[in-house]
Amino acid sequence: MGREELNKLQLERLKETVNRVYHRVSYYRREFDRLGISPEDIQTLEDVRKLPFTTKVALRDNYPYGMFAVPMKEIVRLHASSGTTGKPTVVGYSKKDLDTWSELVARMVTQAGVNQDDVAQITFGYGLFTGAFGLHYGLEKAGAAIVPSSVGNTRKQIMLMQDFGTTVLVGTPSYCLHLAETAREMGVDPHELKVRIGLFGAEAWTESMRAELERAWGIRATDNYGLSEVMGPGVAGECPERAGMHISEDHFLVEVIDPVSGEPLEYGQEGELVITTLTKEAFPVLRYRTRDITVLNPEPCDCGRTSVRMSKVTGRTDDMLIISGVNVFPSQIESVLMSIEGISPHYQIMVGKKGYLDYLEVRVELSQASFTGQFRDLEALEGRLRTKLQSVLSIGARVRLMEPHSIERSQGKAKRVIDKRNEQ
Repeated sequence: MGREELNKLQLERLKETVNRVYHRVSYYRREFDRLGISPEDIQTLEDVRKLPFTTKVALRDNYPYGMFAVPMKEIVRLHASSGTTGKPTVVGYSKKDLDTWSELVARMVTQAGVNQDDVAQITFGYGLFTGAFGLHYGLEKAGAAIVPSSVGNTRKQIMLMQDFGTTVLVGTPSYCLHLAETAREMGVDPHELKVRIGLFGAEAWTESMRAELERAWGIRATDNYGLSEVMGPGVAGECPERAGMHISEDHFLVEVIDPVSGEPLEYGQEGELVITTLTKEAFPVLRYRTRDITVLNPEPCDCGRTSVRMSKVTGRTDDMLIISGVNVFPSQIESVLMSIEGISPHYQIMVGKKGYLDYLEVRVELSQASFTGQFRDLEALEGRLRTKLQSVLSIGARVRLMEPHSIERSQGKAKRVIDKRNEQ
């Protein structure tokens, strides 16, 4: 679709959404009145900047159904976030919402290379989390056969891949690396399985991690993006060019803002992604602050698609660590670790205080091949890591080399950071 035609469609849907939330969601009506605006004030796409931001705090304050725009008799599905830092954020879906969701995930997986001959094994946990169900119905709509293996039972996962001929692997990058590790322990070479495509998401991962996944499995690892607050998976995904994730702009209006000032940024500038839903019936949201850091690229892709692309998420504004006044993102640390030969992709970041001073400790497993037991070798490796971390982070970090398999494996989203400063 050409940009002019797409913008016309977006504006039409934006006006409909704004009108709906003003008249059906009391939270938004109060916010509009507080700002002195009305639905009639939205006449261009740029007018979206007049609208209030929506944050996770607002969703929690209106828990569980206060943000719904339809009566409960029209809700056919409920999902929720994990709620690890307070009340979960609850989202509802109408029948039309579920149809749209399936269509968008089907679009996403098809552009990643999935077809009707594929057997897709979903290792996300089935439950209130949107990942498993979103990929399940979207892959089904795209014609793939589904193996709903869920998370855990890692050795059985490998058996199912062997027996069912799995060709598409769905899961978090950290768990799928653990699957490859387990396969080798079982005497199974992951490269000899039929898996050809990985659909990875639900946690931030770097290009270095992509390379590690592709080495481990012998597959094409693809990234996709979504969040439950605006739908779930299916918001954006990669094509074979892997030059950014194509955003479904006919369903989502996206902006990038300065995370501190809230001011909009130009294409090509890194900032926080903000999303307005354009077609959600049950749970429409205006200018949702995702906290995810990315860059938008409006140039047409070599694959022929004309939609705006977002870069791989480099981190979250609420994941940023401030160590002795220096901003540190976990993704920076991961990139360093993945670039050093002799260590595995399993690590933890520990933050604490010694007296009044912050300290940062990176715990990382040695690879089996590098675990020689020679102190001189370990000392040299530790030194290389400390030097590289210092050059990238601009602060010193302790490095603790761990024996293989000593860091607990995650079966869901990996918990990479342990911050103990508030415990002291």
